[in-house]
Amino acid sequence: MTHKEDSSSICKKSWIYDVFLSFRGEDTRYGFTGNLYNALHQRGIYTFIDHEKLKRGEEISPTLLNSIKKSRVSIVVFSKNYADSGWCLDELVHIMHCKSQGQWIHPVFYNIDPSDIRHQKGDVAEALAVHEKKPGMDKERMNRWRRAMSELANLSGSHFKFGYEYEFIEKIIKDVSRNLDRDLLFIADHPVGLNSRIEKVISLMEEEAEYDVKMVGLYGLGGIGKTTLARALYNQISDQFECKTFLSNVRETSTKEGLIHLQKKLLTDTLGDKDITLRDVKEGMERIQHGLYQKKVLIVLDDVDQLEQLELLVGGSDGFGKGSTIVVTTRDMHLLIAHDINIRYEINALDHEDALELFCWSAFKKDKPNEGYEEISERAVQYGSNLPLALKIIGSDLIGKGMANWKSTLQKYERVPNKDIQNILRKN
Repeated sequence: MTHKEDSSSICKKSWIYDVFLSFRGEDTRYGFTGNLYNALHQRGIYTFIDHEKLKRGEEISPTLLNSIKKSRVSIVVFSKNYADSGWCLDELVHIMHCKSQGQWIHPVFYNIDPSDIRHQKGDVAEALAVHEKKPGMDKERMNRWRRAMSELANLSGSHFKFGYEYEFIEKIIKDVSRNLDRDLLFIADHPVGLNSRIEKVISLMEEEAEYDVKMVGLYGLGGIGKTTLARALYNQISDQFECKTFLSNVRETSTKEGLIHLQKKLLTDTLGDKDITLRDVKEGMERIQHGLYQKKVLIVLDDVDQLEQLELLVGGSDGFGKGSTIVVTTRDMHLLIAHDINIRYEINALDHEDALELFCWSAFKKDKPNEGYEEISERAVQYGSNLPLALKIIGSDLIGKGMANWKSTLQKYERVPNKDIQNILRKN
């Protein structure tokens, strides 16, 4: 299976597996899931399946977590007794977390109604009731399981009730193969707080269903996560469009290489023509309007700072086909108003809990501070003003250093502010 990435605008993701299979072994290992795994293998789709060689403990092993993270697609075979296993439910929580990193999730509802999973009814409710009675059961863990199941049941997937299993499996493989051929953008190693933002933007888009072409603006301070959110949104919805492009760093590229360069890339990505020549930006605009007229397109313009960029790259909404979506990220909300972009979402700083977690991933390679570093970590997060990029820079600067170095580094920040961090913190 060939893995494609847009190397001109994104970091490459180091996938190991095409597919990760999540399932309840007692239900389907020697039947449906075993047959699905064999069919995937025969098609050359490199698939991870736990052959019960990984040691089972109270928590999922780092090896298994890494296998999920390094898979392009996760297939969750939710069967009648899946929820009986706390291990399976913890695995599901991690899979749904990876969804925001660009992983495509394909749920398979095997002899169980998706509504039972969505609303935790029937066998699922009985299984959760048993878990809740276990000594020391953590309420938050139960809540994570419930949220993950509800989210899974709302995804488009495959539902098996009756019929030939080989035909059902064939359909799953076609869906998986199609999605493995998608160009996915790298999001982040630790996309803390991203899921709720994606859900909010999609909700705003759905509220504006009357627009034939949706113009969406994501705005906020530098370093607050606009590009990350735009990439995640692109991954989430890009397979719905006939043509698509993600133009990164519009501000920088238009200054260094000119808007003609961006017009050429837009036309190449959407129409596949690699030998485009343009005399000037006016011709470029005409070619875009003519080539994409009435096509259902997804165009993302990242980091726009001039109205001219919007006018010469996408113009108005009347030239694109019904269902098209234009997404713009910018620091300047007034650009969105001036271009009649009516769907606007302001990205605010992370809440304190998410900010601390993101900082810890950079500083400690885990989701919480090392023992004894709790108070000074709070100080570092405060200095970073809960802005994702600033928190990553500070954490990367402090990782591996002792307490004395942490204190002296933070004191130096406060006396002579770090240039990179100050560039992010300035409000422009």
